[in-house]
Amino acid sequence: MSVSTAAADQTVCAPLPVLGRDVTVPLVTGGEVTYAALDYAASAPALQRVWDDVAAYAPYYGSVHRGAGYLSQLSTDLFENARKAVAEFLDCRDRDQVVFTRSTTDSLNLLAAALPADCQVFVFETEHHASLLPWRDARVTYLNAPRTPDEAVATLERALAGRDPYGPALVCVTGASNVTGELWPVRELAAAAHAHGARIVLDAAQLAPHHPVSVRDLDVDWVAFSGHKLYAPFGSGVLAGRSDWLLEAEPYLAGGGASRKVSRREDGGVDVEWHESAARHEAGSPNVIGAYSIASACKALTEAGFDTLVDREQQLIAVVRAGLAEVPEVRVLSLFGDDAPRVGVISFVVEGWNSSHFAAALSAEYGIGVRDGLFCAHPLVRTLLGSDPGTQGECGAPEAAPGEKSLNAIRVSFGAGTPDEHVERFVGAVKELVQDGAKWNYRTEEGRCVPAV
Repeated sequence: MSVSTAAADQTVCAPLPVLGRDVTVPLVTGGEVTYAALDYAASAPALQRVWDDVAAYAPYYGSVHRGAGYLSQLSTDLFENARKAVAEFLDCRDRDQVVFTRSTTDSLNLLAAALPADCQVFVFETEHHASLLPWRDARVTYLNAPRTPDEAVATLERALAGRDPYGPALVCVTGASNVTGELWPVRELAAAAHAHGARIVLDAAQLAPHHPVSVRDLDVDWVAFSGHKLYAPFGSGVLAGRSDWLLEAEPYLAGGGASRKVSRREDGGVDVEWHESAARHEAGSPNVIGAYSIASACKALTEAGFDTLVDREQQLIAVVRAGLAEVPEVRVLSLFGDDAPRVGVISFVVEGWNSSHFAAALSAEYGIGVRDGLFCAHPLVRTLLGSDPGTQGECGAPEAAPGEKSLNAIRVSFGAGTPDEHVERFVGAVKELVQDGAKWNYRTEEGRCVPAV
């Protein structure tokens, strides 16, 4: 089933040009094949537009906020204009700040460091570890995995109703699951949080590359995402939203750029006056290329038209889900059910297969790159697999030999740069592996299943 057949009456846009689209890889069975990159949820390939913009700027690279020379001034303007482009992409409010970080994980750890004293944090067990773990200095309430969007809202409302109504509180929630791809009821959760005097931060790492994200419309207090999932893999991320908690907190990192004035005291100590802007939490030389690449990706996705990109991705999702549904041995993992809206992230297990073995065979025999493991969302995957919550597991594949049962799953993910052929090859490979088995022998090496040499 091709995408064009699935959507014969619709206008289907071509995939956006990305780096690596023509890369070929060797197969253990002989020959080479064009690599099918279907691990977008981990890191998406760079858009060609992003790469070209960065390459054009690279000769003009200079220090930011620190130089009087032309290249420094140019780089500073580019860096600050990137901040404006991200704010526009996220539809930020007038007083919101855009802070450049290293990643979603860095963004949420920054916010965690800025929480007021005695802050209560509410987070579902379904979160990626970047959202689940940063709140070590706060009072944290972990909420059980809901089975419907309405249950998610009701669960949060019950938890918030029982909290101390006079202290600060924060809700952290994903926009789209990095395991199931399912969209969460962010607007409704934000309304519930605000009704109980709490604030909310949106982990948009898996949402922003696939759907428009409006801070204003969703009414979230902060949003965090990573460049490397937004087709801009140059080591940068974003935390955008309200400035008050950030300005009241000590800088996330102390050093140049965060400080506005430093002076010696008579007693020999040092007095510091910190910036009252995003620079307060951007100490050190900024990753101007990373920030610029994010801005470039934001512009490219906006210009391509999210409505068109979403429509095409939904067609790809339909092809994959229909193909997997034809294989009785395959069980797709889901919290909210088959009809739940989702992005191009699908996880599944195959009866009779160790997931690491299956993923290794997809790579070695078909040139298809997927992810296997617990996807740094251990509690969620364990819940979906029906395993003991205390069972040990790792983000990568556990040490299980081919054929042995393993506590992990397989994840296929795709997006704006995915050609039709890649998802069609994936569906065909799954069917062939389940029906005929692997053509090669595999062994476990340092926790990974690899072809036996």
